[in-house]
Amino acid sequence: MTPFTERVLEVIRSIPEGKVMTYGQIARQAGSPRAARQVVRILHAMSKKYRLPWHRVLNVRGEIAIQDDEGAQLQRFLLESEGVHVSEVQTVSLADYQLQLVEE
Repeated sequence: MTPFTERVLEVIRSIPEGKVMTYGQIARQAGSPRAARQVVRILHAMSKKYRLPWHRVLNVRGEIAIQDDEGAQLQRFLLESEGVHVSEVQTVSLADYQLQLVEE
């Protein structure tokens, strides 16, 4: 596992219940601000194995980015069970729920 991958896993694990982060925000925190797509790949490949709170990660617009309906509904359910409101168009208000970091 690369050092970047390890840092990404750390950042994802640190997202508290009821908060969300974007792929880009995670990439920045892991030390590679332009690696949002790599974060997507890491999350896809390792979320189950490492029991990551994958549902707390959204795209830059606060949207659920999962393409299949079943996965999107599961993410919505998990977010709402933590108190995060998801709109009818599968979007979360980042202003209300995004984890704010000191460095940003």
